[in-house]
Amino acid sequence: MVDIGTRSSQGTATIEEVAAAAGVSRSTVSRVVNGSTSVSPAALEAVNRAISALNYVPNRAARSLATRQTHAIALVVPEETTRFFGDPFFAAIVSGINARVNKSDYVLNLFIASDDPGDKTTSYLRSGSVDGAIIVSHHTSDTFIDRIAAAVPVVFGGRPVRARERDYYVDVDNVRGGQEVTEFLIGRGYRRIAMIAGPLTMPAGVDRLEGFRQALDAAGLKPGPVEDGNFTADGGARAMERILEAPERPDALFIASDLMARGALAVLNRAGIRVPHDIAIVGFDDSPVATTVSPHLTTMRQPSFTQGERMADVLLDLLADRDPPRVTMLNTELVIRDSVSTRAAEG
Repeated sequence: MVDIGTRSSQGTATIEEVAAAAGVSRSTVSRVVNGSTSVSPAALEAVNRAISALNYVPNRAARSLATRQTHAIALVVPEETTRFFGDPFFAAIVSGINARVNKSDYVLNLFIASDDPGDKTTSYLRSGSVDGAIIVSHHTSDTFIDRIAAAVPVVFGGRPVRARERDYYVDVDNVRGGQEVTEFLIGRGYRRIAMIAGPLTMPAGVDRLEGFRQALDAAGLKPGPVEDGNFTADGGARAMERILEAPERPDALFIASDLMARGALAVLNRAGIRVPHDIAIVGFDDSPVATTVSPHLTTMRQPSFTQGERMADVLLDLLADRDPPRVTMLNTELVIRDSVSTRAAEG
């Protein structure tokens, strides 16, 4: 059991103040901080609410940052387990992070914090068990991230959902990537361009949609139907079905992830709609999915492995008291394959 003491060296909130605010005993707060499961849901919620309101940091975490290191780094992924293991994006990101961490004195701990208001994950990370954290694929609902960032240095994979001056993050230029995909389709003569977007609870979903709209606006074109595919194959399939119900079929689609494109292609194949003869498709990622579907996807490549490396570099620099850039932006690159015709389809 961690000794969390009575007051941190910075004079921040004490464990007694947290207990009083939550209406529980000191020992209950201690159990919550240490990740014990022998706490009622009501007490757990009250303690976490008090910890967040008082910005309480256990003494062990403060001592760890000030005087010693655990030589452990947390990778926190607020996603469902099936999504994490089913999306090649995460495999590339984790590989990049691990490649850098393996060359250091640190070990990497993975936390898949799906549908978790941060109770177990946050308590563990705030207890001083890690020196820093990398957070990937976060949503607007993931408010527990703020409590992690208050306790240890954090680097975000992608633009944080709530921008703060103190945040460090590594991202690709999703707005520009969305623009380039759409400009490419316009340049090929397509005019009725629809989009299967990512969720608007995630910055990548917002930014790729923004780039799509900016390019169409600059060309004086109205966007076709836009549907949320949730960055999953099943979501892409359902979004494609909704788009096919529109009064006028689009002649091209920008699909904001290769995984969603795979789902969309399956729907089009069942409907007898040929790609690219009847409709053109451009994906986003250039993951292995792009060359395992038929036809092979034209797609916007994002350097996911490199993004993982850079995130690890930034965090390791922070832990070594160096001064890394707060924002690192990586470029995307269009990879042209078979899912777009050399000229626009007629009709």
